[in-house]
Amino acid sequence: MKASGSDRRPSVAVVDYGMGNLRSVARALSAAGADPFMVDNPRLAEKAEAVVFPGQGAIADCMDCLKRTEFDIFLKEWIAADRPFLGVCLGLQALFERSEEGGRAGLGIFPGVISRFKSEPGLRIPHMGWNEAIFKEAGPLTEGLRIEGEPFYFVHSYRLKETDPRLVWSETDYAGPFVSGVRKGRVLATQFHPEKSQVKGLQIYRNFLSLVSR
Repeated sequence: MKASGSDRRPSVAVVDYGMGNLRSVARALSAAGADPFMVDNPRLAEKAEAVVFPGQGAIADCMDCLKRTEFDIFLKEWIAADRPFLGVCLGLQALFERSEEGGRAGLGIFPGVISRFKSEPGLRIPHMGWNEAIFKEAGPLTEGLRIEGEPFYFVHSYRLKETDPRLVWSETDYAGPFVSGVRKGRVLATQFHPEKSQVKGLQIYRNFLSLVSR
């Protein structure tokens, strides 16, 4: 299914945990061909065909809310079942074992530690603005994108440097390489913000929606 060429609009639950660019993400999903709806309760997300977990802010606040609402359990089960999932920014970081931000445990779905950019002369933290994501290989999720590099918009002070190499979908260079995208089956997560990345960001959402029919 290509969202741009079908009258059917897949239903996408956008996780509302009190943080993140929810409305911008919902608008981008709608423009990409989805029927997005906000959910602040995991039971409301069960009827969705795909889930998007956007995020900005502190990992501690994020994890506290996920545990309080039991979204932590829901997300682990959803991802374990290989159902279409997209995490954005903090929504990527929360998937891993631990963050150096407050020494906080994440969901532990994937191996890896989220670490802060090291202060260096001339290095701005947070990493904010446009930077290239270089994709590991061509495929349906890179349709319409140059795998050798496309610019996307980033806003973050913490990043993933290492994980299982089989998970790495894209890398970006800022004071050294870091993992800017991970993918396993129908699970995708990006450190950059597709909803802030104009035409190419919208293409990411279209490509993600193609996972619904697979």
